[in-house]
Amino acid sequence: MSQLTDQTLNNPITEDDIANYLANTPDFFLRHSELLAAVQLTSPHSNRAVSLQERQAEMLREKIKLLEVRIMEMIRHGNENVLLSDKILRWARGLLLVPQADTLPGLIAQDIKEQFSVPQVGVRLWGLASEHADADYVQGVTDEAKLFASSLSEPFCGLNTGFEVAAWLDKPEAASSVALIPLRSGEAGSSAPAFGLLVLASMDTQRFHGGMGTDFLARIGEVASAALSRLR
Repeated sequence: MSQLTDQTLNNPITEDDIANYLANTPDFFLRHSELLAAVQLTSPHSNRAVSLQERQAEMLREKIKLLEVRIMEMIRHGNENVLLSDKILRWARGLLLVPQADTLPGLIAQDIKEQFSVPQVGVRLWGLASEHADADYVQGVTDEAKLFASSLSEPFCGLNTGFEVAAWLDKPEAASSVALIPLRSGEAGSSAPAFGLLVLASMDTQRFHGGMGTDFLARIGEVASAALSRLR
């Protein structure tokens, strides 16, 4: 008896032991059903003790509230996506109706600024038809910039760490964060060499950050690429 007492003192029963026992003994409360009605828990919403059933009801209500919040967030995001998709469709329609192809680069930059609230937008193209060789949108493009654009399999978002292509903006010094969108034939993610690059910039360091999704920017790139292919 003394030995058992010593073992108990040296290895006292912990809360985890009790929790494991109850979790692995589902018929415990069948044998002691009176405990279910007698158990009293502290409510997190007040200092009073409540029954197990009441506490379970409170927990259920809390879960329902969390689910309601998530559903509302999903509905809000869904509505925002519908609005953005509608903007892109209307923008694509407008580009299709442009009669003079050589006005498209400037128009695309202006449309992105106005329709998608981007403070600065720059665009440069290369590998175009010879009649566009003197256009502003083909000037100042180095071989390094071309290789960099072709290396992007998807839009890049992040801080402006001194990107050469930021010089294509009207105010490079005001470009704290940038989104760089390659322009190429085919769908987004294509391995085809880029024939241009869109540079979106903002003074806000969080406007374009590394953790943001790029699907919407990729769609902008696809629409712009298709429209600007007329210049090649």
